[in-house]
Amino acid sequence: MSEIFDVIIVGGGTAGLAALREVRKRTHNFVLINDGPWGTICARVGCMPSKLLIEAANAFHHRGTFEEFGIRGGGGLTLDIAAALRRVRRLRDDFVASTLKTTDTLGKRAISGRARLLGIGRLEVNGRELRARNIIIATGSRPVVPASWRTLGKQLLTTDTLFEQESLPSRMAVVGLGPIGVEMAQALSRLGVDVTAFGENSAIAGLSDPQINTVARELLGREFPLYLGEKADLDAINEGVRVRSGTREVIVDQVLVALGRRPNINGIGLETLGVELNEQGLPPVDPHTMQVADLPVFMAGDANQQIPLLHEAADGGHIAGINATRSVPICFTRRTPLAIVFADPGIATVGSSFRALDDKKTLLGEVRFEHQGRARAGQRNKGIMHLYAEPESGRLLGAEMCAPAGEHMAHLLALAIDRSLTVQDMLRLPFYHPVLEEGLRTALRDLAAQLPPCGESDLAGCDAFKADALD
Repeated sequence: MSEIFDVIIVGGGTAGLAALREVRKRTHNFVLINDGPWGTICARVGCMPSKLLIEAANAFHHRGTFEEFGIRGGGGLTLDIAAALRRVRRLRDDFVASTLKTTDTLGKRAISGRARLLGIGRLEVNGRELRARNIIIATGSRPVVPASWRTLGKQLLTTDTLFEQESLPSRMAVVGLGPIGVEMAQALSRLGVDVTAFGENSAIAGLSDPQINTVARELLGREFPLYLGEKADLDAINEGVRVRSGTREVIVDQVLVALGRRPNINGIGLETLGVELNEQGLPPVDPHTMQVADLPVFMAGDANQQIPLLHEAADGGHIAGINATRSVPICFTRRTPLAIVFADPGIATVGSSFRALDDKKTLLGEVRFEHQGRARAGQRNKGIMHLYAEPESGRLLGAEMCAPAGEHMAHLLALAIDRSLTVQDMLRLPFYHPVLEEGLRTALRDLAAQLPPCGESDLAGCDAFKADALD
C-alpha cells in the first residue's frame, strides 16, 4: 500500500461496508478504520435482533386468538423468556458473522481504532498519521441517554444492551415512543412484561397524520398504558426506578430508553475541515452526492443524521464509495421515502407524509379494517390507512397507515409513487380476492370518488359491491 491512500473509509457499519464494496471495485489502495466491534448496528443491536424479539413476542401473543378459532388450551401456554432471548442472540450472532465476512479478508487494510481528522486529507489512528485523496466518514450512531440517567447503571437499558439480557424483569418502562420505542414496548408487553410507555410528544412512531396517530395510540393502549405529551424523569429508589411524567408515576425494575440515536462524531475532528458546523456539530452534506461542502470528504449513513434507516445508509455508502473514487462527484436520485415500524398493526409512512402536504391541495382516501373480509378471517381486523393524491391528476403522493400487512402495502405504494402512478392506474391493476390488499383498493376507490369519472370501457371504474364478503 502506498503512503497516500486513494480512499480512507472511517466506519465499518452498513454505510461503510456499502462504500467499501464500491471502492474496492475501483482501487486496492484504501483502508477501512472501525472503532469498537466490527459488524453493523443493524445486525448487532438494531433491525435484526429487534425483529427476532418481535417475532417471539407475536408468536406467544397469538395464543389469545386460539379460542375464537376453536383451538383449546391456549391459556395454558407458557414462555421461556431465557430461551427466547438465547434464540435472539444465537441468530443475531449469525447475522453479525455474515457482515464480518466482508472485512475478514482485508488484512492490513482493516484497522481497529478511533480515527481523528487532522485536516483535509489527513487523519490519525492509533498514533499513526494517514493521508488520503478522499475520506469517507461513516461512523454510525449511538443511543441518546441523558447524562443524569446514566447513574442508574444496569437498571437502564438501551437497544445496545437489551438483547444481552439473560432474562427480563416483571416491570419495565419504555421512555420514548418513536419507531424503536413503539416496537420494543409492544414486544416486551407481549412477552409478558408489565410495560408502561412514555413519550414526550403526542405523536408516536413517526406519524404525522392525526387520525392515523389516534388509531395507533388507541390500539397500542389496549395492550399497555401510554402516557404522552410530558417529559419523563427517572430516579433510582430501593424498589427499582421511579418514572414520573406530569402527574403520572410508576415504579419499575428497569427502564428501556428509546429517545433516538445521535451521530458518532464526538472528537473525530470535523472542525478541522474548515466548514461551518450546525448546532449538532455536523457539516453540510449534499444528499445526492454525500459530499461535505466542496471538499474531498464524504459522509454517509447515520453519521450525517439525514435519514437513519438501513436502506438509506446503504444507498449513502454506495454513493459515497463511487464519488470518492471519481474526479468529479455525480448526483444520484434518491429513493421514494419509506419508513416502517414493525408493530401490530404495522405502521408506515410512504412518499410524502401528511405533515409535508397542503391539506387544502390534497385529496385523502381512507380505509378502516374493522369490517375488511380477509382481516376478519384472520382476526386482524383493526387499523386505518390514508392515501394522499393530487386533485388535478390523481397522482399518488404518499400514505400513512396503521394497518394489517402494513409493511407489504407500504412497499406496493412506494413502487406506485416512484412510478408516478395515479389512482386510476392503481385501480386498473389486479387485486385478488380475498386479500388484505383489497383494503388498499378501498382507499383508492375513496380517492377515485373525488376525481372525474373514467370511461365506461375502463376497469378502473369497477366499483365496490358494498359487501364485506366481496370487497
